[in-house]
Amino acid sequence: MTEHTKTDGLPAMDIPLPPELGAKAPPRNERMAVGKVECNACPVLCQIAEGRSGACDRYANQAGALVRVDPVVLLRRTLNEGQTALVPFAREVQGDAQEATGGTSAVASTASSADWDGDLLRSGEVFVTGVGASTTYPDYKPAPFIVGSKVDGVDMVTVVTEGIFSYCSFKVKIDTDRFLGSEQANVRYKGETVGHVTTAEYGSQMLSLGGVHHLTGGSKKEGRMALEIMQHLGNKQAVECTIDGGASLVIQAGKAPIVGGVEEQRMRVGCGSAAVGIFARQLYGHADEVVVVDDHITGVLSEHQAGRCLGMPSSGIQMRGRKSTPGRYFQVANPGTGWGGTDIADPLSIIEGWEPGVARPGLRLLMTSTTGEHAQWYVLNDALQPVEEDMPAVIRRVVERIGENCEPSLCSVLFLGGAGGSLRAGVTENPVLLTRAIKRALVNVTCGGAPAYVWPGGGITVMADVLRMPDNSFGTVPTPAIVAPIEFSMRLDDFGALGGHVDYVMPLEKALARGAWQDEGAPLARQWLRNPAENIWPLGQPPMLG
Repeated sequence: MTEHTKTDGLPAMDIPLPPELGAKAPPRNERMAVGKVECNACPVLCQIAEGRSGACDRYANQAGALVRVDPVVLLRRTLNEGQTALVPFAREVQGDAQEATGGTSAVASTASSADWDGDLLRSGEVFVTGVGASTTYPDYKPAPFIVGSKVDGVDMVTVVTEGIFSYCSFKVKIDTDRFLGSEQANVRYKGETVGHVTTAEYGSQMLSLGGVHHLTGGSKKEGRMALEIMQHLGNKQAVECTIDGGASLVIQAGKAPIVGGVEEQRMRVGCGSAAVGIFARQLYGHADEVVVVDDHITGVLSEHQAGRCLGMPSSGIQMRGRKSTPGRYFQVANPGTGWGGTDIADPLSIIEGWEPGVARPGLRLLMTSTTGEHAQWYVLNDALQPVEEDMPAVIRRVVERIGENCEPSLCSVLFLGGAGGSLRAGVTENPVLLTRAIKRALVNVTCGGAPAYVWPGGGITVMADVLRMPDNSFGTVPTPAIVAPIEFSMRLDDFGALGGHVDYVMPLEKALARGAWQDEGAPLARQWLRNPAENIWPLGQPPMLG
């Protein structure tokens, strides 16, 4: 985590010791120097000197006490249009109200103060995220925050933790037709292999970065570099990487990719065949042949089903590449950064010739890329050779329409993680019951309050868009592993039925007043954020399940 604000007390937890220890605490590390404190928030067990932080930069030694450096992030439900803040808080929570409502000393009410039910914090409108919440390590501990609240008259529980993820990766979708690298090619960051190119999808190239094999299966430096690029990407920062045999890239969530020093502008409207079909009627009668150049499927209008349905005669064009169905050609050129993601700069190079007796002088030919960024207009001369001429206005408008239908080129970054032992043990002593409850749609899983897609099949494998998570949601521990927030929300009775740690349910008001495992009087370091408008409210909504 970064951008530290204030510290937060983290004294010993009131959790029963394992029976084999009886009433005795585990022995102190005899090698630890006087004045240091040992942090057990992860397997590294840092020994931290006073005034210093641990290797993860998330815990510190303050006057001999272990403190958490980062604040817990809390979400306030976004006010609807027309809502006003009418209900005053009691004096002891008025400061929280000012933070939660952006400076006012009241909470949102949909009617009047007469409708107020006495809930000082409007607990149905506050959500404790895992960002800054601490971890469950070692596994036998209940989660740091097990928060009780009431939503629409229903008793709810949210189990909140920061998970230590060794089994995790980031999937990066890069909107571009440019050739980035061959499938399975290594992606390198600061010289180390940190991932690979995976299957291309419609209009986008895809990368898989991180994962347990890069974190733990290679050299120590490889693990560190994989961890670093994952943390930067998760925290919405720009990273520069290279692909073996391919391009150099600058990628950042929500920003246009930079390929070989050039910022991408457009995501293609479709493949060459799709573009021919979409715009066939608008081109009909104004061009005798249209070729949309594409690395994957190049479209030829007169041969295409769209052209045939419109009654277009054959132009006699003879294309390079491998013909698929009529009007659709594969492998017209090699992948590259030129027209339509190919390596060509001259579009005529993919035309082998013209059939005599079919092609005719004066035939009008449009060649364009799938984004409209490249486009040229030709007319055949008496020798049936294409001669470039000024593009007619009506054709120019169609080319511009192609560009208009191309969405802005962006990078999308999705966190993909497997929620294993310690996460589930923080919820229940019988972890398989949590897994089953999630698959039965009894539990809503979120990451920093953002909706998480739960993959089908065994285990709890979640995927979340980092742009919908709070800033700086991801930290690290030097095992190496990513630290990421995760929350499990459910009805209180379902929590009890799955064997949850019901004795550790803490009302929201108490959690905000004193933190998770803190003593009375130790204020919780917290940061209030509005729930993003694009995110459903984590409480009271159906989960996103596979």
